[in-house]
Amino acid sequence: MKITLRQLQVFLEVARADSVSRAAERLSMSQSAVSSALGELERQFDTLLFDRVGRVLRLNTMGEQLLPQVADLLDRSQAIEDVLAGRQGYGRLRIGATLTIGNYLATLLVARFLQNHPDSRVDLKVHNTASIIERLAAFELDLGLIEGTCSHPDLEVETWVADELAVFCAPTHPLAGRGDLSLDELRDVEWIVREAGSGTRATFEQAFRRAPHSPRVRLSLEHTEAIKRAVEFGLGVGCLSRLALRDAFRRGSLVPLAVPDLDLMRSFLFVWHRQKYQSAGMREFLALCRAMTVNAGRSDAIDIPFVP
Repeated sequence: MKITLRQLQVFLEVARADSVSRAAERLSMSQSAVSSALGELERQFDTLLFDRVGRVLRLNTMGEQLLPQVADLLDRSQAIEDVLAGRQGYGRLRIGATLTIGNYLATLLVARFLQNHPDSRVDLKVHNTASIIERLAAFELDLGLIEGTCSHPDLEVETWVADELAVFCAPTHPLAGRGDLSLDELRDVEWIVREAGSGTRATFEQAFRRAPHSPRVRLSLEHTEAIKRAVEFGLGVGCLSRLALRDAFRRGSLVPLAVPDLDLMRSFLFVWHRQKYQSAGMREFLALCRAMTVNAGRSDAIDIPFVP
């Protein structure tokens, strides 16, 4: 063969980073060594794989065709190396989770996975939905656990478990204990919600599409706990997953508001690249996720420890 796995690894990291210098850092190589390996690969086949724009490298059509095959081959070669080295685990698994799932489910799932397979390694990245989808499309993650929807043409989507957002406020808020609220009664409410790009924000905005008025967003925050604290302090009304609010509702530090005219249902999803090699570790982790939710009709009914 004219090509080496090292050349392909360099190609993959440059494609992910759009930069020789960042790829060199990730590979613990010098920039000249990375440039040399990439240049040799292109010269061997008299073809360019990237468009050069200053110091930025963007995959061209040939590079985009090659990327999924290279990612697949390197995943399989790592699996072969693990077997030859006598490793008992599943190697490294790269998982991306959106914030609600990452904070309340993914860490528990990763802990259980590593307890069952102590020789395995897991990298868990917690970001919003848009970021997870972008990283999956670039083969930077093996599996995504996301909220809301995904329409990326290169990604496979599977429904995991139903989820519902809840409107909530502090117990001292004027709307607390009012019973069913109409959309008109929410006209002057100041909202504290997740940032644009998150699945929670997308579901919230979708629910208001048919409302006679747009919600007055006072504050956008990236973290669910920060939103809960701000609502507890009386800064406004929030809207988050019931999973994230379950313990606060039990404690009484926050209270739900019933708004029958808002459709706040959605699903948690499994997402992976259509051309991604599904390793044994990935299949095992998916099975663990499904087992956790097999008897739960909705995410807040999942049997997880209560935090007093």
